[in-house]
Amino acid sequence: MRVANKTIYDSVKYNLGSIYEELNKANEIATTGKRINNLSDDPVGLTQSLNIRSNLASIEQMGRNISYGNSWLTASESAMTSVQNIISDTKVLCIQMANATIGPEQRSWAAGTVQNMLDEIVSLGNTDVAGNYIFAGSKTDTVPFDQDGTYNGDNNPFSIKISKNSTVEIGSDGQAVFGNIFNTLFDLKTALETNDLGGIQDAMGNLDGHFDDISAKISDVGSKMNRMEIKDRIYQGLNFSNTERLSKIEDADIAEAIMNVKAAELTYQTALASSSKVMTLTLMDYLK
Repeated sequence: MRVANKTIYDSVKYNLGSIYEELNKANEIATTGKRINNLSDDPVGLTQSLNIRSNLASIEQMGRNISYGNSWLTASESAMTSVQNIISDTKVLCIQMANATIGPEQRSWAAGTVQNMLDEIVSLGNTDVAGNYIFAGSKTDTVPFDQDGTYNGDNNPFSIKISKNSTVEIGSDGQAVFGNIFNTLFDLKTALETNDLGGIQDAMGNLDGHFDDISAKISDVGSKMNRMEIKDRIYQGLNFSNTERLSKIEDADIAEAIMNVKAAELTYQTALASSSKVMTLTLMDYLK
């Protein structure tokens, strides 16, 4: 049966196209370092890869949340520790001012010291992290306390997600943390200004309670930081294992990929030479 030149040409063109496609695919794998570059490369593997990437994105987001939360809790712990120190200093001042040998003038002078302590606690109550106020409840863009101690936040502590189904309160209801302390210091200041020894002694008792309350809150912050540290270690492990799985699915063996490119190039060059020879043959080549 006679084979027409067009049929030979079409066959050569198809074969060269197939070989070139293999060469292009081998080159793409070697260039990108990825075994899967298109859906057709490995549909099942691509589906697994997309699922793993989704998991990695979620893990990364939780990691950012934890880092952000830790910065808030660290700032909160620092602020409350400073408040606790002020309470201790105020207690020492009260003991001095409760002494019967202290006169009205000295107590009036001490009232100014208490006002400075009040101002410092207001400043600590207005602590912010990157412009977000940690003692304003959920109203993190609102300055929590006016200079007179008036609270402008709300009673819903700001929370973050640290897993799919769990959250942690990283902010605080400033009124619950500082409100009673302000009241005690305002009363103490008035007692000092009016030379009220009984009022000074009452403030001393209240300060002990405030110190214990702040200690409990600092302890709670510490437990939250420990919880998030544990979560962070878990996420680091998950990130490593998922990244390793993703690499096994997607990444190519570079040495093998380069060898495949060389083999495909040789096949293509051989096919080109053979096809060129076939296409130049005529009847005269067989009559020689």
